[in-house]
Amino acid sequence: MKEKEGKKEEFARGKVFEKLPQKEWDELTRAGEHRVVAPHAIIFRQGDPGDKFYIIRSGKVRVFKRGSDGFETDLSLLGAGESFGQMTLLTDEARSTNVEAVEETHLLVLSKEQFERILKDFPDISLIVVKQLGRWLTRANRVIEKEALRQRRAPRLAWFHFVLIIGVSIVLALVFNRSNPNGIPLFPKLPDKKAIPEISAVHAMEEIKKGDVLIVDAGPEGFYQRKHIQGAISVPLSLFDILYGVTFGGEERTKKVIVYGGTISKLYDWELANRLLLLGRKDVKVLKGGAAAWEKAGYPVERWEEKK
Repeated sequence: MKEKEGKKEEFARGKVFEKLPQKEWDELTRAGEHRVVAPHAIIFRQGDPGDKFYIIRSGKVRVFKRGSDGFETDLSLLGAGESFGQMTLLTDEARSTNVEAVEETHLLVLSKEQFERILKDFPDISLIVVKQLGRWLTRANRVIEKEALRQRRAPRLAWFHFVLIIGVSIVLALVFNRSNPNGIPLFPKLPDKKAIPEISAVHAMEEIKKGDVLIVDAGPEGFYQRKHIQGAISVPLSLFDILYGVTFGGEERTKKVIVYGGTISKLYDWELANRLLLLGRKDVKVLKGGAAAWEKAGYPVERWEEKK
């Protein structure tokens, strides 16, 4: 018993698993294999099969990518309580990064089968994994953006080069669609707004007070981190297929869903709501006016500055 309490304290210092109920915690530590990794040892490499999920009990690991020229780009430094390896388990693809122990590191390791079973049986663990994945993706995106800014800008093309490229693309698309009955439409079909009801900020707050409702931010993770409706969960449209099972399964299956997160140039909220309806969800609404209308009504939001 003391050993389990000690392990939980290590995770609590990472502030990831500290609110996990005891039942879920006991199942997690019982199912996992406890492994010690020496400093500078590689835990897995790019191209390795994604067959395990890792949680750091103590120590630190470095997540990085190595280019064909041998140049390494550090993506993240993870410590006690944080996890890694979940992306490839969710997508069934090979590892896209390398992970190296910075110092002696103690890990809790779950196989793919154990990982999937625990996510299915324990929604609390699923939510923690999703949030940790979101934080990791945000950090990695920031690093990639910084690296991109350092690269030499591509040579400017004359206007007729752009016209030529667009023209050739359209011709190829027309030829492909003409020869293929299952061709790709040139212009994406937008969701039918008439089929998706809207809900005002006032009525949305009334639904929240009643309970049994999920507020979903469909915008990019970076937007969510900067500002979001208090209590909303982040489900970026680009990661919908990955996050759907762990976000809308289990006890969340019967809850009402209110989606927001659209911008002038991209209907993230309407597209995500449309996907939910196509998957059989019945009570799905889009927040009229989005987060701006919510904040204008004086309802609570969370900002990045407030979390620092």
